[in-house]
Amino acid sequence: MTPLRRVEGRVLPLPIDNIDTDLIIPAAHLKTVARAGLGAHAFEALRSRPGNPFDDPATRGAKIIVALDNFGCGSSREHAAWALKDMGIEAVIATGFSDIFAGNAFKNGIATVTLGRSAVETLLEAGHNQSVVVDLETMTVRTSAGEIFTFTLDPFRRECLIGGLDEIALTLIREPQIAAYEQRVGI
Repeated sequence: MTPLRRVEGRVLPLPIDNIDTDLIIPAAHLKTVARAGLGAHAFEALRSRPGNPFDDPATRGAKIIVALDNFGCGSSREHAAWALKDMGIEAVIATGFSDIFAGNAFKNGIATVTLGRSAVETLLEAGHNQSVVVDLETMTVRTSAGEIFTFTLDPFRRECLIGGLDEIALTLIREPQIAAYEQRVGI
């Protein structure tokens, strides 16, 4: 996993509550175990509507989604995190997340940042003409206009994201202890 210390750029504003995993990646695209290519199908229902934020040139290449409450609710499909990662998303800011989605996002190197409603509304507005920085080291979100919002993140998840440590890398860190144990018990 690539270390994630800081994400900077425009935001993709999705001022919607209860964005579920079916909206993130439709069920028709769940037959694959390949992660590549899912980003092209992310948010198909929203992308089909005229005037959607995905067609706005100002959001092209956005690495940060800003949404309202209960982001990632619905089913437990990891494909939702895969689709976001494939479309270049590195952080999602919302007033709340589904626990399962937040776990899947973390395992795929996406930061989930929870902020209060007024901060999220400020970021939704700022996303139209300002850049935003999500800094995992200082645990702040900053706009180019100077607004700063602090957030908390589980220390283990923060350490893993900053260090680029997925489950395999965490196991490999313990390789000397694992080898010593295997030698001790005769494996």
